[in-house]
Amino acid sequence: MRFMVIVKADKDSEAGVMPTEKMLTDMGNFNQQLVDAGVMLAGEGLQPSSKGARVKFDSKGTTSVIDGPFAETKELVGGFWVWKCNSKAEAIEWLKKAPFENTEVEIRQVFEAEDFGEEFTPEARAQEERIREQLESKQAK
Repeated sequence: MRFMVIVKADKDSEAGVMPTEKMLTDMGNFNQQLVDAGVMLAGEGLQPSSKGARVKFDSKGTTSVIDGPFAETKELVGGFWVWKCNSKAEAIEWLKKAPFENTEVEIRQVFEAEDFGEEFTPEARAQEERIREQLESKQAK
């Protein structure tokens, strides 16, 4: 099972305050443990929402762009991981070891092909497989 671990933004991350040397070291050590255990598939911190945008889609196919920053800091994502774990309980146990203070982190299971049932046709599955292979080959370079 794959899980997205979503680290919430806070007033400091939204203000562009960079992590301390200690936090970077502690997070690096934690990430190394995740990699060594075969858990971590990806992970990144995100720039403040002031450097981002939102694209809104309506029912008529029209889009509009809203430039950041965005007001509700507690609703923003500050960073993420993608982990491979055997269960949500295992992901929670790993997360409890993270070097965080005064924050909230969300864990969400990622859909796998088998979760979509018959609606995910053989053609769509083949396309998905080709896309994943392309991504993997590009990342290997």
